[in-house]
Amino acid sequence: MARSRISPVPTAAAPGRPLKRAFFARSVHEVAPDLIGATLLVDGVGGVIVEVEAYHHTDPAAHSFRGPTPRNLVMFGPPGYAYVYRSYGIHWCVNFVCEKEGSASAVLIRALEPTHGIAAMRHRRGLHDERALCSGPGKLTEALGITHAHNGLALDAPPIALHAGKAEPEIAAGRRIGITKGVELPWRYGLKHSKFLSKRF
Repeated sequence: MARSRISPVPTAAAPGRPLKRAFFARSVHEVAPDLIGATLLVDGVGGVIVEVEAYHHTDPAAHSFRGPTPRNLVMFGPPGYAYVYRSYGIHWCVNFVCEKEGSASAVLIRALEPTHGIAAMRHRRGLHDERALCSGPGKLTEALGITHAHNGLALDAPPIALHAGKAEPEIAAGRRIGITKGVELPWRYGLKHSKFLSKRF
């Protein structure tokens, strides 16, 4: 019997050193570009982060700008935790809380290059094209099976794992996408020339 050409076993190189919660206890503007090239896995499924957006508590586009609510409470907690919310009542978005407790700043994960568990991603997304599996914040949460059940979970403990990249990436920066406030701020970061971005820079 011939072997299937699609395997759930990752063919990418093993991820680098694990990133701990202390990694996120810095300015959101330092953490955001440093996440480009890192590997995000949820129950072993995921890939290389190629696009993110930074949201500071002084930013009118940040969910925390007007203070704590039941929805955004995780943002006001300690760094190194996942903040997951429903966007436009349609899809989930995952953010990584940064800075000291009470700062309420976070990085939105916008796109991944799939490397681990691609068969599972294809099944969840109902499509085959690897470039479209995680090329947007709602797409990647669906591909990785992220829901509100992951809200408030530590980023350095199962089922979530983060690993540093092994090379120094070439990073592009530009304006954020899909917002109406703070549109002039160049707080979107991505892996330059990546074909897995949600939108070109």
